[in-house]
Amino acid sequence: MIERVHAMTISVHTPVVAALLLALAPSPGCRATYGNPTVSDPTTVYRVGPPDSLLITVLPEPLISRSVMVRPDGMISFDLVGDVPAAGRTPTEIAKDVEQRIARYKRDASVTVFLAGSASTTVTILGEVPRQTTFPLPRETRLIEVIGAVGGWRPSAAASRIRIIRTKGGEPEVFGANLDAIIRGDMRTNHLLRGGDIIYVPMNISAAIGRAVAKALSPVTALFSLGRAGNQAAVMVQGGGFSGNQP
Repeated sequence: MIERVHAMTISVHTPVVAALLLALAPSPGCRATYGNPTVSDPTTVYRVGPPDSLLITVLPEPLISRSVMVRPDGMISFDLVGDVPAAGRTPTEIAKDVEQRIARYKRDASVTVFLAGSASTTVTILGEVPRQTTFPLPRETRLIEVIGAVGGWRPSAAASRIRIIRTKGGEPEVFGANLDAIIRGDMRTNHLLRGGDIIYVPMNISAAIGRAVAKALSPVTALFSLGRAGNQAAVMVQGGGFSGNQP
């Protein structure tokens, strides 16, 4: 009897362990990085794309201020200089280009470009959150803002083991983040997001064990249910419950 119990324990726990290892292991082919991507990864600087909205200001007086939208061809139009390439460039790069072009018309021109609205990039959030979704980044956005936008995280979430999956040079790269630390005021992993990022909120160990145990026991539960249904049917037959001679 003791040996049978021991064997059942192993058969139940084996898928549990496998599920935990799968949940906790890093994804194959991904390079884990636990530093801040805003520092270690210069490509996190926002790059403009259509149909983003830009506010361009030129000093000194008389002030020139214009709101422009990036066209589908990636260009913007601005006073005096005409069309300027914008798609794939940072606001600072666009400002320098406009500054050089307008210098022949306005001496000592100083140009600033502000990202007024972004609809060109999206992020996706998956896992233990109330709402899994993909939505555009309206501006420079950090992790905790996206988490708040979907209603926070579920009690089943491992809030200290968030993953931000990003493609860099055609290869996936994973950044770790700790929501527990962020809400305590430690902003080191409150990463600046980039278009195309996937935010994954994994399940905590307790929830993973519960799900794995439920999955491992589901065939046994089904057999018990089937057996119970069969017993009920047998009782009904013996008691005449299935007889076709009843009025």
